[in-house]
Amino acid sequence: MIHEALAPAKVNLFLHVGEPDAAGMHPLSSLAVFADVGDRIQLRATDRPDFRLEGPFADALAGKGDNLVLRALQALQVAAGGRLPALDVVLDKRLPVAAGLGGGSSDAAAALRLARDVWAPAVGDVTLNAIMARLGADGPMCLAARPMLAEGYGERLSPPPDLPDLPAVLANPCAPASTPLVYRAYDAAGRFGGAAPPPMAAAYESPAEVARFLAGCRNDLEAPGAAVQPAAAEVLDTLRRKPGVLLARLSGSGATSFALCESVATAQALASGLRRERPNWWLQPCILGGNRIGDA
Repeated sequence: MIHEALAPAKVNLFLHVGEPDAAGMHPLSSLAVFADVGDRIQLRATDRPDFRLEGPFADALAGKGDNLVLRALQALQVAAGGRLPALDVVLDKRLPVAAGLGGGSSDAAAALRLARDVWAPAVGDVTLNAIMARLGADGPMCLAARPMLAEGYGERLSPPPDLPDLPAVLANPCAPASTPLVYRAYDAAGRFGGAAPPPMAAAYESPAEVARFLAGCRNDLEAPGAAVQPAAAEVLDTLRRKPGVLLARLSGSGATSFALCESVATAQALASGLRRERPNWWLQPCILGGNRIGDA
């Protein structure tokens, strides 16, 4: 029997990054949400274990044997006392790579949740969180797969105020942006913002309300991200000039930008028009929000 899960794209609605400390760590504050689109994970018990990459962006990961999915499953095998069966693993890579969408961490989190739920239900959430924390700063957030406010160095997670579903378009120029290079460019510029976000309301009722709040926030990696990958700047500029876009911003270190729209119909029309204008871009209308949509 094949078991399947969505590994949803993670989008940073804002990302405030402070000055690095003596160890080179950046304090930050970020509001992350998850899309109803992403990669897909398939797991099947088998006598002949295997790991395969499929999908439109599989070639970008070809040859990477130290995939986070395998590392997560190996750690779960240890935590489960070796009781997991041998697995046939398929990663259907539908998200661009090095895109600021948390793809690798989300893939690992989806595989870990799915394998635990099917074959190792006695392994608790605390253990899963510890496994994901060892795999990277985005790990615990992607394991939760629901809106989260991340603070400190990304390790302090708390639920944000209530948010409505946010119709949006994700746009990527099919050009990668290296996170280490973006942070290097940010540090070299020396224009550090404060990490704290502005005060948030108790709840937001509409996409327009969310966009108004976000307009007072920043992505401090937007300028260095566009400098490292100039194609990202073109995407962002294009989105900001389109009618019906409430707010457009780079997600994380890029090179994906998101455009918030008032309605699903507006987002779908925007994506349709951009596909005609920019056939070489990756474009995806979606809903941003997420309440364990990673389990869908």
